[in-house]
Amino acid sequence: MRIAVFSDTFIPQINGVALTLKRWTDYLSDRGVECKLFVPTEPDPSYEDQVCRLASLPLLLYPEYRFAIPNLLRIRKQLSRFKPDLVHIATPFNVGLAGLSAAQKLHIPVVASYHTHFDRYLESYRFPFARSCYWPYIKWFHRSCRAIFAPSLETISLLEAKGLSNLALWTRGVDCKLFTPAKRSQRIREIYGIKERYLLLFVGRLAPEKDMDILFQLMHRLPDAIRNQVHLLVVGDGPMMEQARQEVPQNVTFAGYQSGESLAELYASSDLFVFPSSTETFGNVVLEAAASGLPAIVANSGGVTEIVQHGKTGMHAQARNAESFLAALTDWFEHPDKWREFGARARAYALTRTWDQAMEAIYTRCLQIAETENNQLAAASQILTAITEEDEIA
Repeated sequence: MRIAVFSDTFIPQINGVALTLKRWTDYLSDRGVECKLFVPTEPDPSYEDQVCRLASLPLLLYPEYRFAIPNLLRIRKQLSRFKPDLVHIATPFNVGLAGLSAAQKLHIPVVASYHTHFDRYLESYRFPFARSCYWPYIKWFHRSCRAIFAPSLETISLLEAKGLSNLALWTRGVDCKLFTPAKRSQRIREIYGIKERYLLLFVGRLAPEKDMDILFQLMHRLPDAIRNQVHLLVVGDGPMMEQARQEVPQNVTFAGYQSGESLAELYASSDLFVFPSSTETFGNVVLEAAASGLPAIVANSGGVTEIVQHGKTGMHAQARNAESFLAALTDWFEHPDKWREFGARARAYALTRTWDQAMEAIYTRCLQIAETENNQLAAASQILTAITEEDEIA
């Protein structure tokens, strides 16, 4: 099987879509599947032998993201030369549109994966007028897809309600050898000069759509009895970094972007994961926190509610409500034994979520679609041959 993947984001960009696609293409490679990527140019490109890099410019609001300017003729030639059994489109914008157009011209079956609730981002960036166009466009874009893969049941329910069909679950996994409570270390407190008894952790992009304002409101509203004993470590980067540095109280430290072993040590060395984002289709960082033995407080909205079991591995707080998050945090502070049990259950849950299991489902479905298409083409070829032979005899 050969698969062509079209996406507006890929490594070295750091986001859930790019990292998931990296996992996916690695999995395909391990299975002996030939894969070709169509993604925007990058200042520090990688995988050059497998990638068709498309001319791009940095986005105004997201300079670390690239706005692709696809050459449709070049893409069609590359796709025709590669001869994929399947085209996988991961983003519904410039690159995705180019891939969809080329696949339809060449009669290649298309599957798509839905990763982001961009309609909610539009509101965060003060473009609410564009929301009325978003879902009609998404429905139009996916109308010919043989399958649409979504990362959570919550997302599938939403897409069904919006009129999309051929939906299938493509969940996520976590590396429980990398993310483990065994990596807890006092060194983290020494590095960041943290003196408080408890360490709270947030990991993610520092951007409006992550509801960072709720996180910082929470830290400002802590009663003195709690404030003096907790410290928040914010891991990540983004457009709100400078604003956040100016607005947060003294018991908040910014660690910037972290990955690999350093990130795993930060998770394991913390006591509670706080994640207010209400826009997640899944929430990879929440699963990484669970693998590290961390109980979590998350918004009662989005895919994170399927990772954190309310009252078992953490708590759901009302989305966009700092007081609700404060109530959950107070419960954590006053009932440490209960929350330690939450953390143990979170680790046990994460151990059941492997990347191989997550990838197997989408791989199997893609294989079925490719085989069905090939069988149909073979049958059509046989019919055409038979008709030709009859004409020659006649």
